[in-house]
Amino acid sequence: MADQQQTGGTPYIGARISLLSNALIRYEGTLYTIDTREATVALQNVKCFGTENRVSGGQSVPASDNTYEFIIFRGKDIKDLHVLSPVAAAPPKPSHNIPDPAIVAVEVCTISHVLHVPQHTTVFRLI
Repeated sequence: MADQQQTGGTPYIGARISLLSNALIRYEGTLYTIDTREATVALQNVKCFGTENRVSGGQSVPASDNTYEFIIFRGKDIKDLHVLSPVAAAPPKPSHNIPDPAIVAVEVCTISHVLHVPQHTTVFRLI
């Protein structure tokens, strides 16, 4: 349930996916979006592994060395889809202890590498 809240109701957005098309070509990429109106699935940073010894109408499709930024698949042309690795949990958001009701949000950053401040020193920046 926590994953659904982080991703707006679609818990697998950002997960690593393996997709097998009806043409028996396998793809791996990061789930970018699912469009229920258009019945499409979009993957990001996609590798094509070809048919991998599966035969599609007598044709073998070789793997590609390319990484495609995005590929959008028609849902009706997807034979199988499964999660290879789940969405990484977001790191907990740090809280601030400034008792000022004027603060809407706080961005926490470490500046030790810039100002040579001892490590683990935290600076609050009002945004």
